[in-house]
Formats: sequence, C-alpha cells, structure tokens
Amino acid sequence: MTDFLYGALLLFIVILFFNIIIFVHELGHYLAAKWRGLQIDRFQIWFGKPIWKKTINGVQYGLGWIPAGGFVALPQMVTMEAIEGENQTTGEQPLPAVKPIDKVIVAAAGPLFSLLLAFLVALVVWKVGKPQDAITNTVIGAVVEGSPAAEAGLQAGDRILAVDGEPVKWFRGDFKAVTERIMLTKNDQVTFEIERDGKVMEVVSNFGISETKWYQRKALPQVGIAPAGPVRIGAILETSTPGPAQRAGLEVGDVILSANGEQILSGLRLTQILKDNGTQAISLTVKRGEETLKKMLTPLIPEGTYYDRPMIGIQFDSSGLIEATRVYPNPVAQIGDSLKQMWITLSSVASPKSKVGLDQLAGPVGIAHMKFQLLLMEDGWSRLLFLLVLFNVNLAVLNLLPFPVLDGGHIVMALTEMVRGRPLDPRVLASVQSLFVLVLLGFFLFVTSKDLGALVPGQDGPGKAPEIVWPSE
Repeated sequence: MTDFLYGALLLFIVILFFNIIIFVHELGHYLAAKWRGLQIDRFQIWFGKPIWKKTINGVQYGLGWIPAGGFVALPQMVTMEAIEGENQTTGEQPLPAVKPIDKVIVAAAGPLFSLLLAFLVALVVWKVGKPQDAITNTVIGAVVEGSPAAEAGLQAGDRILAVDGEPVKWFRGDFKAVTERIMLTKNDQVTFEIERDGKVMEVVSNFGISETKWYQRKALPQVGIAPAGPVRIGAILETSTPGPAQRAGLEVGDVILSANGEQILSGLRLTQILKDNGTQAISLTVKRGEETLKKMLTPLIPEGTYYDRPMIGIQFDSSGLIEATRVYPNPVAQIGDSLKQMWITLSSVASPKSKVGLDQLAGPVGIAHMKFQLLLMEDGWSRLLFLLVLFNVNLAVLNLLPFPVLDGGHIVMALTEMVRGRPLDPRVLASVQSLFVLVLLGFFLFVTSKDLGALVPGQDGPGKAPEIVWPSE
C-alpha cells in the first residue's frame, strides 16, 4: 500500500470514528423519543443543508455539510430551527404537548448513550491495554542559560518532588507531570519542591510565555528546564566532507556520558557546552554497548552564512527519555481519569488566574488531526481507543451544561416547566436559542481557526537549511 493510500485509509478511519460517536449520541435521543411517543421529523448527522437524505416511515435521515455534530428534530421539544432548519410539521396542526419528564428523558438519553459508548470502548481498552508514554523521572537534566529557572537557582541533577504544592510523578506525560503542572499554574510564580544532594528545599521561579502569531494558540508558561535522560546519538550527519563526529569515530547508538569531564544528563546541556567551548577540542566519554570510550574531537562551524555556531554533526535520539509501558486500567478508572482531566481543563479555562484560555480547546479539525497523529504512532489503535473513551466522556459532560441548544439546557427548561406548571414562552426561547446559536457558531469558528493555525508550519525560520559543508582540516 502506498503512503498516499495508507494516509487516505487513516483519514477515512478518523472520519468514521467521529461519525460513530455523533451517531451513538443522537441515537440515544432518537430511541428515547420513540419510547416516549414523540414526533420525530429528522435524524441528521452534521449540520446544514443535507448533502444526502432519505425519508423512511415519515422520518428524514440525512447527512449535513457542516461537520460539527448532529441532531434529532423533535418539534414537541423546544425547537431549534436556527440550526436544524424548518421542521416538516411547521405550519401544520399543533402537536399534542409533551410532559416535562419526557423532555428530560429524551434530552438526557444522548449523554447517557455517549457514556455507554465510552464504557464499552473502555472494556476493550481494559482487555487489550494501552501504551502509557511518559518521561518517568523528575530529574532536571539541563537548565536553559538566562531562563527563569536559571535565575531562580534550579540546577541539573535536582529532583522535582512537587510543583505549586502538587506532587509530580514524572517530567512529562499527563496532569501529574512537571511540564503540565507548570503550564497549568494559576500563580504569578511557580513554586518547586526539590531534592538536592539528599536535602529537600523550596525554589520559587518566574516563568516565561513565548510569543505566537495571532492565528496560533497562545503559548503556555515555561521556566526553561529539560529532563534528564540518556544522551544517545540518533544520527550522524552524512556529508560529502566528514564532520567532527565522523572523524572521531562516533556511531549511532553511542551514549554520551560526559564532556570535558562534566556529566551530561541532557542533550541541551551538551549543546550549551559546545556553544561555550567554541572551536576548541573537546573530550567526550561515550558508552558503546559494554565499552566506555574516550573520544577527542574539534567542533567546526560549517561553511556558509547560515550556520554561526560550532557543531560536531550529530542528532540526538530522544526516544530514550520516554518510557513506554502498557497499562490495563479498568473502565471505571478510565472514565474517572477522563472526568478528572476534563475538570482540570474546564476549571483552568474558567479561572481568571489561569494562563489556559479558550484558544487551548480543540474543535473538530484539531480532534481529527489528533486522531490521525495517534494512528500514525506505534500501537496507534489502542491509543485511539482510549482517546474515544475520553472524547465520549467529554461529549456527555459538555452536553449536560445548562446552556440553551445543549442537552443540559433542554433539561433545565423542562424542569422549569415542571415547576411552573406551564411551558416557557416559545418566542423568548426562540430568541435565547438564536443568541446561543450565534455564540456557539462564533466559538466553533474561533477554535477551528486555532486548529488550522496549529497546522501552519513556522514562518520565522529561514526555510530549508542549506547542505552542511565542513571546513577541511
């Protein structure tokens, strides 16, 4: 299979899974409506004018052209013609009223079916397992020169125990990790609890936020630290003229232990040493299999105007930092973790002290891209399955928010009707819903613009780097 066909197949799978998620959610509304005897006009996946439709037993089934959800048109509920289009029963003899409890049941059925789908997929994940990729240690391998972390006094070799009072399990991987806790900080500074030379101490650091383009998501806080891990050579730059690494006999797979006698815990630190060392000869201690070797080499600045710093001609293999384990969480644990992640995300977005904004949320384009990237990774199927658990839980909870247009809004309106003993004014409801439709559409366009902005390659670089040409000795 060619790369193009393989990519097309993965894209088809992403779209298929996305539609299954929407279909199951709307199926809950549909079946509940049939059970409670409500009039059903349409069952449509995606919004907008149908690009395909078929009427069966008085119900129009269709596929819209706007890939942003779906709906079941129920004229006896609060109508949403602003986004669903005109109902088939519009203008006909009024339909009999529906009890508020029936409206609650029909509205709640969609989120319930999403949770049921999440549970069923979680059963599969429990059986087959899922990869858990994380940088499992919390030791600092290098501190960026001049960074907030450097100014605060953090050092390579420090083991981070907690960030802002929250214990951390690893350096990067989820909300229990160092990097993520820094990004989620709600304070003006980040407080680290570290262990150094057997002593536990507290270090308070400022943070920086990189500038981004207007069409990109705002960057999140960073302090300028890198994780410790094996500094393994992933590639030797092959050029027409042998570079310093080739001349010294370095090989792919070699692990660099020290430079000029200093222990190397991160590729970032080696890069800093090379920058400070200039074109003077440097001594490297490397491990190759069971052997420990000493290598002397002289960094060189490649010829041409593009390169302005000494290089030795290697690329690092960062995969050694990540420990991939296979875990088998039960369905309750998976759904619980999904709820916790969602709570952290929503509370961060809602908090005025948080640096996380609405632009950090993903729309259909971002979600589809994420699924596609997961399928490209090793063991992508099980990664995608766990994402489906998370996504269905998110879909269920978000739809229960008490806003018009959402299922939670329908439930609130039905409960209000139950308490008042009479329906709400349909003209007021129509106006409120139209307003929220505009808000929802604006939000959809906003997050979609950020999704697309994330796909745009960087504009600041000089483009493709010229071929490396090493000076002759």
